[in-house]
Amino acid sequence: MNQDQDQVRQSGLPGCYRHPGVPTGISCSRCERPICPECMISASVGFQCPDCVRSGSGTGHALTANQPRTMAGGVLASGDPHLVTKILIGINAAAFLVQETVGNRFTDAFFLLGRSPVVGFDGVQGVAEGQWYRLVTSMFLHLGIAHIAFNMLSLWWLGGPLEGALGRARYLALYFVSGLAGGALTYVIAAPDKGSLGASGAIFGLFGAMAVLMRRMKYDMRPVIGLLVVNLIFTFNPWVGIAWQAHVGGLVAGVLVGIGMVHAPARRRALVQWGSCALVLAVSVVLVLIRTAQLT
Repeated sequence: MNQDQDQVRQSGLPGCYRHPGVPTGISCSRCERPICPECMISASVGFQCPDCVRSGSGTGHALTANQPRTMAGGVLASGDPHLVTKILIGINAAAFLVQETVGNRFTDAFFLLGRSPVVGFDGVQGVAEGQWYRLVTSMFLHLGIAHIAFNMLSLWWLGGPLEGALGRARYLALYFVSGLAGGALTYVIAAPDKGSLGASGAIFGLFGAMAVLMRRMKYDMRPVIGLLVVNLIFTFNPWVGIAWQAHVGGLVAGVLVGIGMVHAPARRRALVQWGSCALVLAVSVVLVLIRTAQLT
């Protein structure tokens, strides 16, 4: 018995018919086969499996009137189910290669900095001095091979299932809102001349959303909680020197957006989902404005 089969046996739940190693308590409303979050497609009643959606099972014709949806109501995109995750990893990798090639000149221009410690120092300015783009660009920079390798492994492990469950647009919104929230909290709390960079804020947002999703699906949460606890131990380890503000900000944002995405009522699904993203983003912007006013 392999590890996946053992996990299904211990959970007491059947395995997904397309992913036998993934235990699930949800079944297709048409064929009644067990389906995991990656395979769930929202229907008028319950969820359907990809095979029933493609064949239009029980309808007598191809199911073309309603576009297939993920469990969160997102459009079920054709092609590579992990496309956005791969693109995000590619952007991070490309930015790191540029960092390694160009050197500090490139990193200094795009990492997160509240305010330059010395006015005019090598032309570097911070967010308080008008360079708001640093809140975004810093999400794609890393400090060394170990830093980017750990973040990208986490992104691959968390991103695939979330992209399948939420849909590409909602997943991308979760990633960026979490990353921006992490950067905003770093800007507000950390010393203004202390630099920060990395995708950790967005990654911790995925952690938060994954915990919400697994709880919603009644999965065994011990693996994700255990991994999150280990990450938090490293986060608050004073000898490691990690910007814990980005991790905490991203985690809180991910949980809030995840709740909005997963628990949104069907009739107001889009309003609640995008509204939760807008609310977290608005709070982040307000925090940045307040901090900027304090520093200028």
